[in-house]
Amino acid sequence: MSRPLLISDCDEVILHFVSHFAEWVEEAADLTFALDSPGFAGALRSRDGQVVPPERVWPLLDLFFDGEMHRQNVVPGAVDALREIGRHADIVILTNIGDDYQASRVAQLEAFDIRHRVLCNRGGKGRPVLELIEELKPGATVFVDDLPVHHESVAEHAPDVWRLHMIAEPRLAAHTPPAPHAHARIDTWDEALPWILARLGEA
Repeated sequence: MSRPLLISDCDEVILHFVSHFAEWVEEAADLTFALDSPGFAGALRSRDGQVVPPERVWPLLDLFFDGEMHRQNVVPGAVDALREIGRHADIVILTNIGDDYQASRVAQLEAFDIRHRVLCNRGGKGRPVLELIEELKPGATVFVDDLPVHHESVAEHAPDVWRLHMIAEPRLAAHTPPAPHAHARIDTWDEALPWILARLGEA
């Protein structure tokens, strides 16, 4: 049995994303992102209030990751928390972007002194989480993500994993209910750290 394992999302958990994407998409596409909208779907709108259809959203996200990742800043407390967790557990960052951005994401995180294995993924995270568990055989696993759909996916494929719902952007967090398939909702690393360490120590 290996060390315990933390599997963490990146955007809006380790790095702030939504506020920077909202700023850029207004500049580049004259669209607004409603930070008071629960969830990503329906939050992107034209100036007259029309919701941007999903088929337009992914290309805009790709454009952001193509040239605007430098805008992103680290979530307060994340660096110190990951450093402490790394003393007790392995850490894998499972980020919901395409493989084309893997090298850029690694470099982006290293700029903040965050150096861990980075895996890219599109779609539900349950299967890649299960594959990591089968590969590493950790004593205990904690999964952290901002999107409820991924907690549901992990609950389906790897139900023994502890699941923490975290949204680091306060304006988004205030309008987003806790993910029903997560064990807990904590939106700051200072409060999340003891919760995570306690569960990693249960092996």
